[in-house]
This record gives sequence, C-alpha cells and structure tokens, in this order.
Amino acid sequence: MTALVAELADATRDDASLRRFLHGLPGVDQVGLEARAAALATRSIKKAAKLWAIDTAISMVDLTTLEGADTQGKVRSLAAKAKLPDPQHPDTPRVAAVCIYPDLVETAVEALQGTGIGVASVATAFPSGRSSRAVKLAEVALAVESGAGEVDMVIDRGAFLEGRYGQVFEEIQAVKAACESARPGTHLKVILETGELATYDNVRRASWLALLAGGDFIKTSTGKVSPAATLPVTHVMLQAVRDWYTATGQLRGVKPAGGIRTTKDAIRYLVAVHEVAGEEWLTPKLFRFGASSLLNDLLMQRRTQLDGHYSGPDYVPE
Repeated sequence: MTALVAELADATRDDASLRRFLHGLPGVDQVGLEARAAALATRSIKKAAKLWAIDTAISMVDLTTLEGADTQGKVRSLAAKAKLPDPQHPDTPRVAAVCIYPDLVETAVEALQGTGIGVASVATAFPSGRSSRAVKLAEVALAVESGAGEVDMVIDRGAFLEGRYGQVFEEIQAVKAACESARPGTHLKVILETGELATYDNVRRASWLALLAGGDFIKTSTGKVSPAATLPVTHVMLQAVRDWYTATGQLRGVKPAGGIRTTKDAIRYLVAVHEVAGEEWLTPKLFRFGASSLLNDLLMQRRTQLDGHYSGPDYVPE
C-alpha cells in the first residue's frame, strides 16, 4: 500500500493525474467477485446471532420517503416510526436516520429533536443530477441550513461516463465545502447510481473518485434506477473503503440503497460487511441501509425471534 499512498497524494493534482490513477486501479474479476458474493450469501446464522444481526440492521436503517406526494404529515409519521419502531417491544433499536427531500427537512428536525436520530436530505437535483452546479449548491445549502446533518448527493453520471472525472471530482468537493460552510461536521454521502455505471470497473473508479473528493460515505443508488443495490456492487465498494483505510487511516462508510426489502437480504449484506471490509464497519457510523419497506420485515422477524411464533405484517404498525 506504500505505492498507493504516493499515488493518492498525486492523483488529484490535475485531470490527467486523476484519470491516470483511476484507470490504473486493478480491474475487477467479475467471475470471482460474483462467485464470492454468492458464496457469502449462503452463510447461515444461528438464533442468538440472528437477533443481534436484526437489531444491528435496524440501527443502520435510513428510513426513507422520496416521493412527489410526500407531505409533512407523512414525514411526521415516519419520524414517529423511527423513534419507536415497535411499540410492543420498546427495547427495539431506533433507526439511524430519516431521509427526505430538502423542503421537508425542517419538519423532520422538529419531529426528531432530542432523539439522536439523524436527518438526512437528498440534494443536487436528485435523482437525475441534471442541473447547474449553482442550483445544486443552493439545494445543499437549503437542506443543511434547515437542519440536515447528512446530505445524500448524486454524481453527474453523464460526466463520469464521458470521462470528465475532474468535473465530477470538483462538484463533490464543492458540495462538501457547502456542507461544511453551512454546518461543520455535516456528513456527505455520495450516490454513484451504480445501475447506470455499466461495469464493476466503473463502480470501483467512481468509488475511489468519491473518496478522493471527500465523501464520508459512498452510496450505491437513488432507488429510482434498476438495478439498484446488489451484493457484488456492494462488495466492490466495501473493498474500496477498506483499501482507503489501509492507505490513509481514514474510515469511510458504505450505504446500499434500493431493493433491499427482507431480513434475509439485510443479513447477507452484514455478512459481506464483516467478510470484505471488517468487523469495524458493523456500525451505523460506517454502514447504512437506504430503505423504506425493509424495517417492517426486520420488525416481523425480530418478533418471531423473541415471541417464538411468526408475526405477519398486520401485527406490525406502519
């Protein structure tokens, strides 16, 4: 990793250096990657460990609503669910954050005040990213000044796919600076929209680009494009944050989002985190699930573990 440290110092010097670094990353062995992801997905977990895994997954959920029909009332209901996921089992962990559009941040902040639950806001012309930088930065400022402690930005996939890496890099840096200017310590999650990147090599390059530019998390997807999160893609991203830590000593997070709906799915991702990145990443500070329907399945399975019988969706409050 000594050579990598030297490369990192030089990579952001100019566009040519950035391109040279990104295209010099080792290629992804697609067959090997998908085989390992499939093999790890078959791991079984015993009862005590399963309850721990369910509680851990609940604590990592960014409970999300990102629809055009979202209302203040819906956000307040989401916040109530975040604070007390299962009223019949008040020891159930709280989720990590609530994720909404910028204009609803104030409502979420008010509803979650004093709980320790984060408020995350999407920004930068989510989900397409098709707008001017000035508009994107104004949206970031709106979200953070309204109280968001986390911003989930989308990269310009068109620029990335055309090889305009410097433009993408500078935009991530500008968003990070806007977050810090409005509220120091705001966490930036960089959405790669991996379903549009076409190859695992591009996912690796986009992951490293986001890390070089200062992203605190790299996130798979907006949830608006198919495929969204997949285990092989998440493996590539976990490898990136692991190698980044080895090279720099800095811990960065990963957030798969979109299409993760069941407890079985969530546990498969936790196994991947443990085996690919390491046990240190098994915390909401470094791993999140972007989800809306996942939480209810986790709660049903948690009740099954505790009560000894299956609790269907009719028994879990919305």
